[in-house]
Amino acid sequence: MFKIQQTEPTEGKARTGILETAHAKVETPFFMPVATKLTVKHVSPMEIIEMGGQSIISNAYVLYLKPGLEIIKEAGGIHKLMNFPRNIFTDSGGFQMLKESFLIGIDDKTVRFKDPFSGRKHSLSPENVMQIEREIGSDVAMSLDHVPAVRSSKEKIAESVRRTGLWAERCKRYMDDHDGKSIYGKKQLLFGIAQGGLFKDLREKSAKQIEALNFDGIAIGGLRIGENREEMLQALDWQLDHFSKEKPKYLMGVGNPKDIIEAVARGVDCFDSIYPTQNARHCNLITSEGMIKIDKGKYAHDFRPLDPECDCYVCKNFSRAYLHHLARASEWTHHRYFSYHNVYWMVKFMERIRKAIKEGSFEELRKDINKKFK
Repeated sequence: MFKIQQTEPTEGKARTGILETAHAKVETPFFMPVATKLTVKHVSPMEIIEMGGQSIISNAYVLYLKPGLEIIKEAGGIHKLMNFPRNIFTDSGGFQMLKESFLIGIDDKTVRFKDPFSGRKHSLSPENVMQIEREIGSDVAMSLDHVPAVRSSKEKIAESVRRTGLWAERCKRYMDDHDGKSIYGKKQLLFGIAQGGLFKDLREKSAKQIEALNFDGIAIGGLRIGENREEMLQALDWQLDHFSKEKPKYLMGVGNPKDIIEAVARGVDCFDSIYPTQNARHCNLITSEGMIKIDKGKYAHDFRPLDPECDCYVCKNFSRAYLHHLARASEWTHHRYFSYHNVYWMVKFMERIRKAIKEGSFEELRKDINKKFK
């Protein structure tokens, strides 16, 4: 299911590998654009494939609400519904616990949400969530975890660690009882999620709990939701040593190139984030020289390509001046062009990382990214 191909020789933690799922063999490390509602904002599934994207992540809870499980099953699963024949992860919906407008209540048995579309109330157990993900038919399902606010008290973080461990056991048992397969008969990998906030003992405790359950892969959750980079990397270090080196490791919700390169240096294999598309909507564009805010006046007369080192459709065809004009004129096409470029850049960035590890130049790339990104 996961095979390490090459390890960076200097420190021996950055590595390349192959994650094999029901729909694809995914080269690691890789980045997943977020397709919460079965679409990456302003970028089509076919374009993700054309640019070399290997995987996306969607949200099981949101899909359970819209379009609903009956439509997904009628289509034969989400791959067929959205015409994306490559790898798809589904998050369990735990992250929605941070949204006060969604969350009604939580205890060891269930988490209760309010439907943001209709206002109806839904009660979901770990078993319910696993069945939802089986019916959705993703390649990799995430276990249900209790996501606390990162600045919560130690008492609250400890409670979330305890509940996350309890729910992880129930998710694992449910999937084992169904032979680790979706309702479409395909192998479905299950990743556990470790929590622990910014407390060393709780990060270590959660890591050991999740590792002991023998999931197909391990995710590190509850980070990059309010803490700074140093705190995030410290929490990451506390957990990584307690996970099997032979399993894929996934840092959830992280998309800043500097965060990614530092996590890869520590042995992380997989990432997801709204970073490229969210920044695009605010006119922040990722380039080989760092981030630029294209709607600033200094770009009005800049007729250079957006990024001379990028060969995406946008960089090959449009100048910074034209893109600046679209942004200032509030033309809808600027969302499309900016999102396409940022997602493309991230896909190619991960290719550069894999190549650098294989060629022994990872540390050079790491220094370059640290210099150019904040």
